[in-house]
Amino acid sequence: MDASAFPDDLVQAQRDFNATYQALAAPGRHGYTELRRRLLRLSVRILWHPFWTAHPAGAPAARIELRRQARTDRSEVRAA
Repeated sequence: MDASAFPDDLVQAQRDFNATYQALAAPGRHGYTELRRRLLRLSVRILWHPFWTAHPAGAPAARIELRRQARTDRSEVRAA
């Protein structure tokens, strides 16, 4: 799937989900409840995004590509 086909808000939601997940996995953190709630809100936002109703046939592969793109874009931003 063409990576540019993903709406910016969907990619940003996936990036936020990844960052929140990393924060939850970090040792010695406080505020687990708020992080878990944030993960739930972000997962709902990603799952019910209008993009998925427009592209239902390719959804499983597209979800994997979305996660890959969100990780890749973040590492490119850090390298710059």
